[in-house]
Order: sequence, then structure tokens, then C-alpha cells
Amino acid sequence: MVVRLRKNVMAIVLAGGEGKRLMPLTTDRAKPAVPYAGIYRLIDFALSNVVNSGCLQVVVLTQYKSHSLDRHITQTWRMSTMLGNYVASVPAQQRVGKNWYLGSADAIYQSLNLIGDERPDLVIVVGADHVYRMDFAQMVNQHLELGAPCTVAAIRQPISMASQFGVIEVDQTDPRRITQFLEKPADPVGLPDNPDEVLASMGNYCFDTDALVEAVTRDASDLGSAHDMGGDIVPGFVSRGEAAVYDYRDNLVPGATDRDRGYWRDVGTMRSYYDAHMDVVSPLPVFNLYNYEWPIYTSHGPYPPAKVVQSTVDEVLLSPGVVVTGGSVTRSVLSPGVYVSAGADVTGSVLMNDVSIGEGAVVRNAILDKNVIIPPGARVGVDPEEDARHGFIVIDGLTVAGKDQPYD
Repeated sequence: MVVRLRKNVMAIVLAGGEGKRLMPLTTDRAKPAVPYAGIYRLIDFALSNVVNSGCLQVVVLTQYKSHSLDRHITQTWRMSTMLGNYVASVPAQQRVGKNWYLGSADAIYQSLNLIGDERPDLVIVVGADHVYRMDFAQMVNQHLELGAPCTVAAIRQPISMASQFGVIEVDQTDPRRITQFLEKPADPVGLPDNPDEVLASMGNYCFDTDALVEAVTRDASDLGSAHDMGGDIVPGFVSRGEAAVYDYRDNLVPGATDRDRGYWRDVGTMRSYYDAHMDVVSPLPVFNLYNYEWPIYTSHGPYPPAKVVQSTVDEVLLSPGVVVTGGSVTRSVLSPGVYVSAGADVTGSVLMNDVSIGEGAVVRNAILDKNVIIPPGARVGVDPEEDARHGFIVIDGLTVAGKDQPYD
């Protein structure tokens, strides 16, 4: 399904994040390139949402360890050039000086030539490392209706969790207007219709093009700025009374179920990344990957079908190319090319491409990155001290192995 937008809209996807709290998964790749749910990369969700919303001129601003991200975009995201549609990966180019991107706002400032070439009426700015579905056309419609030059997408959160987010305080008489933008406040004001909730920024924005260009240009000359969209650009609009909020609760995505409507997950930590996988393997998933009316697009390579032989498999996502022969796999995600040998027992784990589990091995509550080989009879996620001796990271009750990491 592709929605027809009322205006010429360009999308900028910010994909330069380092993902320090997802180490070692980001040792060799940018955070938006981290695999998710077997066949996807995190950036596939942002790009799918943008494209499904009818925005077909998309640039992805990359910087940090971007090779695998650039390769994925090049191999996967191809649209009709005849119709002027594209997804273009654009690295930092030092067009306006000798600095690389100094922040998300500076990334846009250094890439203003892209906006100048396209000349859109509106610009959607989207983060590249969240798991969710969203129809941006509905946000654009509200943006045009209210007439504010800046609109911020926000999700409702319990007021007790406000200190974890950038919180939006609204006009009590006009709750679509922003009065304050507070970073991790200790004592926020609740919403007019629910004092126990606050609106947390999702890192997604809609701007009038001229207003965005003027804002990032002015910010570039501010030596005291952190050059951040959420920390500097949006508060500027708020201070001038020019910012509106779009409540994610109002976004109705085709094919959404009552259970997964409004789902949004920031996978900024190892625990949240793991929990996001557990959300999709349950019998009634909190996030439903099987919504064919709003597909998540990707490319997973030329793998054959998954194959299970004399094995026990329950609550598992099996990607193409997976082989489970004589093993047991429960509540886990198996990415393309994973091999689970006879007698092996895998529970509550995320196994990325081409991971191999040897005969009789036990894997519990683990995240194993690409090409990790667990030898026969080994135990992973059973004894934290044993895991540490083998060079694995133990964090938040999880055992994590980086890409190509040997079992020492």
C-alpha cells in the first residue's frame, strides 16, 4: 500500500548513530545496520514506513562504520528511477568545512544541497534505529492542518518514566501545540486527558522546508550548540511558538492488530534489543511482522528454505537457510544460514547469520553475532563466569558474542 501525499515531501533518514550501548554488535557496523528479527536491518523499518507512506524521494545520511549499511541500502532499496523515486545513501562529504557531522542538525546542514536539488514543500526527518510502523502521511496531514512549521511525533509513556525521555509539554487548552521540550525531566506535567502520561519524542519530525533550512543554517553558526535536532532545533521552534506535536496514538496503520497498534521500541540498549526480539516470537506477538498491508521490505540473499529434521521447535522465527537437525529450539530467532546440530538446546536466544551450534551444545539467553561457532558440548548463557572466561560479554542477564568471535 502506498499513500498519495498532498504535497511534495522529501524524507531524510538520519543513520549516522554509533550505537555505543549495543557494543559489540556495533563494533563493525553502524547501529541502523544491526540485524533484527532474522532477515531485517533496523533501518528497514524507517525506510519501509517512509515508502509505504508515499514518500519516494529518500536520502539516508550515514557516517559511522557505514559500509554494511551502504551495501544493504544499495542491494535492497531500489525504486523506479523513471518516476524520479530513489533511496540514496549519502556519506559525510565535508561540503561546508573540514568537519564530519557534528550532530543530527549539522548532518542536515551539511547536506542542504540535497534539499536544494529536490526542492520539496516539506521535509520529513526520521531516525533509523527504532522498530515500529507509522503512516507519515497522517502526520503530514496534521502538519498542514495546523500550519506550524515544525511537527514532532510523540508516543505516550507513563509519567513515572519521563526521566528516560525527551518530554513534550503541551498547551492545556490546545494539546497539539508544544509549550516546552524537556530533556529527561524529573517533575513533568501530565497530559490534559491523562495526567499519568507524558508525550515522549520519537525522533521523527515534519518541517516546512524553508523553516528547516533557516533553522539548521542559524544553528551551524552557534558555537554553543550541540547541533542536535531534538536538543537544539526543536526547542528553537518551541520557544517561538512554532511547534506542534503529533500523537502516535492517533496513527492508524492498515493491517495493525489491537495488540500491536502503537508499538514502538527504541533498541538503544542490549536489553531493549533482546526484548524487541522476544516481542515477535510469542504466539500472540506484541509486534506483528505478518502485516501484509504494511510490509517491512528487506533483502536476505539467495538462501534456500528453512529445514527442520527430527527436532523440537516452538515459538521460533526461522529464516531462510536455517537447518535444525535433531536439536531443540525455543523462544528464539534464527537468522539466515544458522545451523543447529543434533542434541543442541537453544532457548531464548538471537542467532545471527551463519551461526553454528555444535552437537549437544546448550545456548541460553544469548545474542550471537554473525559467523560465531559454538563447539560441540559447549555451554553458553548457563554460567556467567564461564562465559566471561570464553571472552563473551555478560550484560543485563544476557551473553553476547561479537561478529566472528571465537569460542576460546
